[in-house]
Amino acid sequence: MTSLSFDDRVFNREVPFCRVYSLDSKEKLEKLFLKNRISYFIEWQDRSFLSCMFGNEKQKEKSMFTIRINEADVERATELIKGLESVKLRKAKEE
Repeated sequence: MTSLSFDDRVFNREVPFCRVYSLDSKEKLEKLFLKNRISYFIEWQDRSFLSCMFGNEKQKEKSMFTIRINEADVERATELIKGLESVKLRKAKEE
């Protein structure tokens, strides 16, 4: 599928932006993106069966989410999330 481009705006170009490791940080990030009109999609990462069975209590409680946004919003979103705890930016692929 190809993307459409109108007036230097890019459509249908979703990229993995960051990973979030706590529910509190996920909620803060959602509010920040909504306030700044950044469209996002959250993927809940399932833990493996073995990590659920044999992980310690902190690992059992730990959640992980991948946040996907439009690539046109990456720079603005990067500036907005500086200082947010439990958020790790994904490395952009070099083209």
